[in-house]
Amino acid sequence: MTERTVLVTGGTGGLGGAVTATFLDAGWRVVVPQREAGTDDGPVRVVADLLTPEGAARAVEVATAEPAAPLRAVVNLVGGYAAGGLVHETPVEEFERMLRLNLRPTYLVTRAALPHLVATGDGAVVCVSARAAVSPFPGASGYVTAKAAVRAFADAVAVEYRQRGVRCNTVLPSVIDTPANRAAQPDADHRRWVPPAEIAGVIRFLASPESAPTSGAGIPVYGRA
Repeated sequence: MTERTVLVTGGTGGLGGAVTATFLDAGWRVVVPQREAGTDDGPVRVVADLLTPEGAARAVEVATAEPAAPLRAVVNLVGGYAAGGLVHETPVEEFERMLRLNLRPTYLVTRAALPHLVATGDGAVVCVSARAAVSPFPGASGYVTAKAAVRAFADAVAVEYRQRGVRCNTVLPSVIDTPANRAAQPDADHRRWVPPAEIAGVIRFLASPESAPTSGAGIPVYGRA
């Protein structure tokens, strides 16, 4: 019988599948929001558009529906990457799209979940930023800004809820070794990339009671990149 629930946004993606599997293997009840109905292969799935307040609230509603397994953690994985030109070549619509995709779901889901995490007295939030947030590269100003904003938001949550029993930390990947990234960069040295399962282990640790003293941290998960 599971005794705790984790809400994993982006749980159907390349990293999300590994994160979901890691929590299931550790005995957690896992809730995965998705935009369309899918197969029932272990996690509890809920159709929800996390870009809307209503969708975020629906996901949290399902995550808190089992009294025997209260919501103890939220893992914010939803995001995306788009390359472009230099800042003066980037349309404002593309810049804002990166902010909307990477920051808005993280904010909406965390906001909806916080009262429940406070109620448990030992809740955790884990957000995914990126190495680019602390070491930018040219041609992706929207992505760099959005991921830096995710980290800043996580730091704000850590400060605001420290005395209320909720921790918030961030992981900062470089390039994750997913099929999509391999297809996009077939000539790269994939040995330097980080397997999703290794990042998933760090995320599970940050969501677990074992990391109780840690909040407001930005954890690099760069591998050999």
